[in-house]
Amino acid sequence: MSARVRGRAAVGSEVREGTLAGGLPYLAIGSGPPVVVLAGLDGMGGTTNPTGPARSFELRPYRHLAAHRTVLVVRRSPGIAPGCTMAQLASQHAQALARELPLPVDVVGVSTGASIGLQLALDHPGCVRRLVLLAGACRLSDQGRAVQRTQAALVCEGHYRRAMAATVPAVFSSVAVRLAMRALVPLTARRLTRQQADDLVRTIDAEDAFDLTGSLDRIGALTLVVGGTADGYYGSDLFSRTAADLPHGTLRLLPGSSHAATVTSASAAREILEFLQGPDAPSRQPSRGRRASRSR
Repeated sequence: MSARVRGRAAVGSEVREGTLAGGLPYLAIGSGPPVVVLAGLDGMGGTTNPTGPARSFELRPYRHLAAHRTVLVVRRSPGIAPGCTMAQLASQHAQALARELPLPVDVVGVSTGASIGLQLALDHPGCVRRLVLLAGACRLSDQGRAVQRTQAALVCEGHYRRAMAATVPAVFSSVAVRLAMRALVPLTARRLTRQQADDLVRTIDAEDAFDLTGSLDRIGALTLVVGGTADGYYGSDLFSRTAADLPHGTLRLLPGSSHAATVTSASAAREILEFLQGPDAPSRQPSRGRRASRSR
């Protein structure tokens, strides 16, 4: 990692915390060549590093990767402007990465972070060496958009706990888990500051308008798409279409896996590490996509 990345080690922990150029908060673990993880939405607006148990839970899926690489989990900069687009968010990330890290760098986009990652690879190809879309695709499904619109409306009304509970059907697939989480999530959801609420809603608005379906053939980065067949935000069809339309796309479908289960999947973590350890793409020119397969 470049010495320009500023941060501090959390007391009693191997986690480093800091802010990239432009105000993007990050958490870092591990050592070795950097991997940038673009974080998804969370209950705090997506612009604030988690603390306590929430921090441990977020970093757990990247421990396997951190045994070989420096993993930087990067969030959006606080104070997202009204009307902000995915292209503008990607541009902010590109500027930060160019100032802080040797480029190109490996990028793992998680859920909403995958949308930013795809836009980054399209608009700023020199930033991205290899790209992983973890529980993310070229756009949201109709169900995914509906869930996020409901979430945004409830946040605007100040109903933060109900807003988080509204996401449960898209995040979890098991009926029993959904029932349990509908009861648990409102008890654990925290009240947002006005800025956090605004940042969350404006990110949702940006993703609502995001659709790179017709632009995937212009993305030259080697890309691994990892998705669960029971993902309520995207679904098998969108994962498959995204991988098929990328010139260097590879698909790994996790049968029966929900949105949450895909993000925390140990098998997905192993496949991501194997993919990122591969060589650079031989050419940025479009070529036939790699055949899709299912993970077992």
